[in-house]
Amino acid sequence: MSIDSRTLKQLLQLQLSPTLDFQSAVNPLDLNTGDSNTSIFDTLLSQLMNGDLSGLSSMDETSSLLSSDSLAKLSSIPSLYNTVLNTETGASSTAPTEYEALISEAAAKYGIDPELIRGVIRTESGFQSDAISPAGAKGLMQLMDATARGLGVTNSLDPQQNIDGGSKYLSYLLRKYNGNEQVALAAYNAGPGRVDKLGVTTDNELQANLGKLPVETQRYIDKVLEARY
Repeated sequence: MSIDSRTLKQLLQLQLSPTLDFQSAVNPLDLNTGDSNTSIFDTLLSQLMNGDLSGLSSMDETSSLLSSDSLAKLSSIPSLYNTVLNTETGASSTAPTEYEALISEAAAKYGIDPELIRGVIRTESGFQSDAISPAGAKGLMQLMDATARGLGVTNSLDPQQNIDGGSKYLSYLLRKYNGNEQVALAAYNAGPGRVDKLGVTTDNELQANLGKLPVETQRYIDKVLEARY
């Protein structure tokens, strides 16, 4: 059969997601059947090959696969939920024009490479200013409420406040780890406490201890660094 190239691209993006191994992750859509051997990617590909999906480009087209009940089950696996949700809503990989000035302003204010900020935003939310994760992280740079309050952010869904606050936090982590970007990104994703417990302060030390961090964090670092260019 002929497979729509856009659909195939989206399926490959799911499979190659840096925050989740779709081939080994249990498909939460099968939790009600007790079948724990089917991955979410396998399910999507199977339905595509059977002609059940014409693409994953809109909410309407995926509503039969990802019902409200199924999405609720996805919330138990935040990285999977966010990947599917971003695919559903067509999250962009390109910074919208209206955010460029905010990114440049924050980069200059906090002395950060603007491409690093773009990479974090692209990885965290796909430039969706209203993104909210099941864990409660909000906005473009996915700030938790407690972190946001500490940064002086009163509304994490406001792009200006979110980018300013997220960049401020990122600059703090870069200073804390003496400009070692990979360590700072690991701390942004997993938390400084988890990174400090490893006793790493440089990127080389991080690489030597990378296996001690969650797989999601390992992939997160690569994704941000790739997305910045």
